[in-house]
Amino acid sequence: MNYSEKVMDHFTNPRNVGEIENADGIGEVGNAKCGDIMKMYLKIDGDVITDVKFKTFGCGAAVATSSMATEMIKGKTINEALQLTNKAVMEALDGLPPVKVHCSVLAEQAVKAALTDYYKKQGVDPEPIVGMIPDCEDCHE
Repeated sequence: MNYSEKVMDHFTNPRNVGEIENADGIGEVGNAKCGDIMKMYLKIDGDVITDVKFKTFGCGAAVATSSMATEMIKGKTINEALQLTNKAVMEALDGLPPVKVHCSVLAEQAVKAALTDYYKKQGVDPEPIVGMIPDCEDCHE
């Protein structure tokens, strides 16, 4: 499989790995069927994501997309983070092989799941803001 240099870089030197104690939002997505599971932790001050960390269990593309997604939302507002799409993550990594596109979808969903958790902790209904997070039905290896 051909991976771009950026994918290889984020796989071999992933950014923002780990967890945040007392995170303001934690999102976990993925399923055992495809073997890729992502957990994302957000620290939010006002409406800015001041810190973001992730733990990913999965293939190199899953690690790379998680790493890139955290880089893309760190320091951004919640609203900006909600605009993050799997397509933007893929473009930032200079593309992914077709069988690995679902990894970028998981990265987008992990961000949204963490923001959903954040809103729930604030006592706010997340659905009108974040939308529904689809299940990982499209996973196929």
